[in-house]
Amino acid sequence: MLTYPRIDPVLVHLGPLGVHWYGLMYLVGFAAGWWLGRVRARRSGSGWTVGQVDDLVFYVGLGVVLGGRVGYTLFYNLPAFLDHPLEIFQVWKGGMSFHGGFLGVLVAAWLFGRKHHKRFFVISDFVAPLVPLGLGAGRIGNFINGELWGKVSELPWAMRLPCADPRFTELYCQGRTEGYSAPHIPNQLYEFLLEGMVLFVIIWLFSSRRRPTMAVSGVFALCYGVFRFLIEFERLPDPQLGYLAFGWLTMGQLLSLPLILAGVAMLWWAYTHQTVPRSDIGKAGV
Repeated sequence: MLTYPRIDPVLVHLGPLGVHWYGLMYLVGFAAGWWLGRVRARRSGSGWTVGQVDDLVFYVGLGVVLGGRVGYTLFYNLPAFLDHPLEIFQVWKGGMSFHGGFLGVLVAAWLFGRKHHKRFFVISDFVAPLVPLGLGAGRIGNFINGELWGKVSELPWAMRLPCADPRFTELYCQGRTEGYSAPHIPNQLYEFLLEGMVLFVIIWLFSSRRRPTMAVSGVFALCYGVFRFLIEFERLPDPQLGYLAFGWLTMGQLLSLPLILAGVAMLWWAYTHQTVPRSDIGKAGV
């Protein structure tokens, strides 16, 4: 068994202000996406300029933060936010929804497309390979914040949580303020590996050749949805929601089902209604 390392969620204090690891991980994710986007834009025949990538990252950043926070409010914690509405601005405490952020990015892509006269799925195909590293960075932020733990387990990499830390006292230590909790699966690290690293490799390699429009977006939606659905079996449900149906279905699984179906539908449409010229085979994706 492992013991959760004592990590201060605040990286550095600057007077009354604090720089939080969670926020820093979001900056890392945006920086990685911005750099990868510039790499893709510089490829021959990409159809993108570096300036467009810079503008796109701004739009996507707003979509992720606003959509993620609003999505968490609506999907996971609406009663609490109705009681304390100003907490919606306290993003450094965690509480971001991927599915809300995903919807925010869709809106941002639509607005960007209107400005730059690009089709929606051309934009989403370009953005999809840039996203997983940001997702992975966000999960590291969850780990440092000490949130989103998995079920109690005897696996050798399960972690005991210090009950003296108020983050764990109520939920994981059942009110105890000394000793350690039962060992929990570090579910955030599972998500870091699958939704971050593995998904990045799949999407990056798949998009390294020209594909029919919508295909890259379809692979992203399908793979993320499947990964998230499977990982949720090992994750404790949000305490304010619990299991929603059948004694095992979580909100994360419920929200992932439409993504899986959308991914299948987009791949079917891409490969039955469009073709890729043979001269494009082997060229960099756009």
